[in-house]
Amino acid sequence: MRKEIVMLQDLMKIHDFDAYLVETSDFHQSEYVGEYFKCRAFLSGFTGSAGTLLVTQNSAYLWTDGRYFIQAENQLKDSGITLMKMGQAGVLTLEEQMASLFDDKFTFACDGRTVSYSKLQGLKERFPSMNIVLNQDLVNEIWNNRPSLSCEKVFDYNVKYCGETRTSKINRIREKMEEFNAESHLITSLDDIAWILNLRGHDVACNPVMLSYLVMTKTNCTLYCQLQAVDENLKEILEEDGVSLRDYYCISEDLKLLDEGPLLVDPTKVNAFLISCLPKSIGRIFKPNPSTLMKSIKNSVEIKNTKIAHIKDGVAVTKFMIWIKEEIQKRSITECEASDMLESFRRQQEHYLEPSFETIAAYGKNAAMMHYSAKPHQQATLENKNLFLVDSGGQYLEGTTDITRTFALGDVDDLQKKHFTLALRSMLALQNAHFLYGCIGLNLDILARGPLWDENLDYQCGTGHGVGHLLNVHEGPNGFRWRMMPGRNESAILEEGMITTDEPGVYIPNSHGIRHENELLCVKGEENEYGQFMHFEVITFAPIDLDAIDESLLSFREKQWLNHYHQQVREVISPYLTEQEKVMLEKYTREI
Repeated sequence: MRKEIVMLQDLMKIHDFDAYLVETSDFHQSEYVGEYFKCRAFLSGFTGSAGTLLVTQNSAYLWTDGRYFIQAENQLKDSGITLMKMGQAGVLTLEEQMASLFDDKFTFACDGRTVSYSKLQGLKERFPSMNIVLNQDLVNEIWNNRPSLSCEKVFDYNVKYCGETRTSKINRIREKMEEFNAESHLITSLDDIAWILNLRGHDVACNPVMLSYLVMTKTNCTLYCQLQAVDENLKEILEEDGVSLRDYYCISEDLKLLDEGPLLVDPTKVNAFLISCLPKSIGRIFKPNPSTLMKSIKNSVEIKNTKIAHIKDGVAVTKFMIWIKEEIQKRSITECEASDMLESFRRQQEHYLEPSFETIAAYGKNAAMMHYSAKPHQQATLENKNLFLVDSGGQYLEGTTDITRTFALGDVDDLQKKHFTLALRSMLALQNAHFLYGCIGLNLDILARGPLWDENLDYQCGTGHGVGHLLNVHEGPNGFRWRMMPGRNESAILEEGMITTDEPGVYIPNSHGIRHENELLCVKGEENEYGQFMHFEVITFAPIDLDAIDESLLSFREKQWLNHYHQQVREVISPYLTEQEKVMLEKYTREI
């Protein structure tokens, strides 16, 4: 058994804990977390962004989804930890595994600040006699030299980029509170707080958010943050807008004194410990944060700026495509060098801040791992053959981008071309969807999977996700997937102004991986006696590598779709290229 697990088990025996749960989370149920919160990675050695670790006194289990099956198998090898592949036939869920290990009466412990209230309630319902111990950060007792909690400077996000003042957003949320008969509202999700207050930070890599909590009443608005992260000028601006500041760690004690209820709170985003701090007399209204839907529907200023960000990003990716396809003819290139070169093209763009997630630069069989991460000590060398997948994005003052392209670096075999073309057909089918208002992502996902399902192929992840505005690259509640997932709110209607990725793929273990990704803006079409029709506007512009396409597999209509898209790419990107680059772009976007 991995030594870190053994150390934890020794502590569990001292405390008489039968089970200890470690989520991939911080105090705010964030998808991506700062270095301080990477307890699951520290214990297990598995570094993927999603996973749940259950440790008993003599065993350990790790659940993760299809994006990480291959990576988890590699990183958990010889660790003694059992990999639980979520959603696979015969694989027990966390609750089912616990039921197989314990009788009703056992002691379950966790750091309640990193486990959502809804998750804990689900466990309570399944195991009503279970003894629960919250707020036990056992990992801290064995993690020597644990990174410190991030405390980066917060900055004011100018309304010329986001299009709505913080006072307007606060008033809109208060209207929702009144609708729900709530006297107060606790918001713990970092992207919601950043959006509401038009603040951005650097406490989570690639996610421009700050560690904070927000409590709103009908008359007051209190931001709990690390006070040293906010300069005096910004404090004055916030106070003028009716936002007072309190220390980050005061939240639990202040909640114990809360006397304005009922309290509106999102059970999936608030941690279990904070709910345990509330007075029993305070009523609770468990509903999604109103701000979550609000921020998913981009206003006209956000849309205008996001399109500018995508032009910049498309220029960077197009320049990278020209470089990689030319340079690989002369010499070999490592995955990390390629990733660094793409980053250098982005840094040339005005108002570029940082990547929107860690770049996935995966050559050959590495691309079969959906969230592969090349490291200097463990990476592949690109050669003048096979496919190279690059999934990347940028944070610009104008907005957030996410794009995937798969490049042919030389000869590509027939099977790879077939899979490349099938994935392309999938992406084109979804981005050209025409549908009635009222559809959700679950209704449209079949358009993307259809060409692959026809060939008995699939990909073990969703087809697309919402994207924030200078915020998290993964944002709900909009998205595309074919089945409901437990604990996810995926019933959101696709509204005008929502931006969602379209990224189907084919992943063949130990062989190759292919993904194509564009972002789609939901817009209104014709309204008639049947209702309001909707469609998507593509806002991502970079060539699809024609060298990897099997044209015989494309219908006439699909060729039209691709040619039209490449015409748009030429029109949008050409003005920002050199004359030589324009010639190359003409070649890469030639009609087929």
